[in-house]
Amino acid sequence: MSVSDYEEILKYYELRETIGTGGFAKVKLGRHLLTGEKVAIKIMDKVALGDDLPRVKTEIDAMKNLSHQHVCRLYHVIETSKKIFMVLEYCPGGELFDYIVSKDRLSEEEARVFFRQIVSAIAYVHSQGYAHRDLKPVSLNC
Repeated sequence: MSVSDYEEILKYYELRETIGTGGFAKVKLGRHLLTGEKVAIKIMDKVALGDDLPRVKTEIDAMKNLSHQHVCRLYHVIETSKKIFMVLEYCPGGELFDYIVSKDRLSEEEARVFFRQIVSAIAYVHSQGYAHRDLKPVSLNC
């Protein structure tokens, strides 16, 4: 971790533990220095993204335009020469997949609540002219 890569993000946020990892990114818990609000900070290496960089920039543009109670909010984007930092709403419940595994299974009533939230979010996303294209329990937060 080069300090210069993180210099800009550290002006606004304290970085804490890693709360998620993926193929091209890691997600750290963060805290806004002025408000103390917890956030999730998705950190992506531009070189590792390679040909996916335009797709990520399209995703960022889409997220900037979305505001719905069941869609994770994008608060801030910081781009440096080597990194992209996406500051997102922190969802302390974690991934839907982990929640389901921890409970072994969901009751019909609980599944119905999640299903309504997912359908509401997807209907909104579609109404704004976007499609998610990667819906699965590990891509959804509770």
